Amino acid sequence: MSVHHELALYYRPTCPFCIRVLDFMDRQGVTIPLIDISRDRDAAATLIKVGGKQQVPCLFIDGKPLYESSDIISWIDEHLCR
Repeated sequence: MSVHHELALYYRPTCPFCIRVLDFMDRQGVTIPLIDISRDRDAAATLIKVGGKQQVPCLFIDGKPLYESSDIISWIDEHLCR
């Protein structure tokens, strides 16, 4: 049974860790709504409000933040690539 999650990836285009996640998603054909915090001040404020920091990449899974590119890639691989 497939479980649907509400997802959003907060990122910055110049962040090497964000690029790593985006490249993985591209190679795997995975699409997640992207939110560029360098263009969206409200999104940057959301990161601080929810997680206490403006760290990217941040994958919101059903409203809960997941940080660290390797953890995000592992989650995507486990839940969206199989």
